[in-house]
Amino acid sequence: MSACNFSFPLSGPSETILEKAKTTIVNQGGTFNGDGTSGNFDLSIFGNSITGTYAVDATNLDIVIQEKPFLIPCSAIESFLKKQLT
Repeated sequence: MSACNFSFPLSGPSETILEKAKTTIVNQGGTFNGDGTSGNFDLSIFGNSITGTYAVDATNLDIVIQEKPFLIPCSAIESFLKKQLT
């Protein structure tokens, strides 16, 4: 299975968008580990894992989904992330 790669432009401090990401994942019962530059996360949806990593540079938040349910397309994950993080 190929990975999903997303890049979201930072419209403010990276700490703000990372806190939104952490809150969203933890509220769904997942784990979020990392700092202001990089980390990883894990989330279970309907008994299936979504795992990934993130990296922050001066202008973007880059997310790589390494494992996801087969039936959930990358575009659905990207759409969900846009709604949650922007």
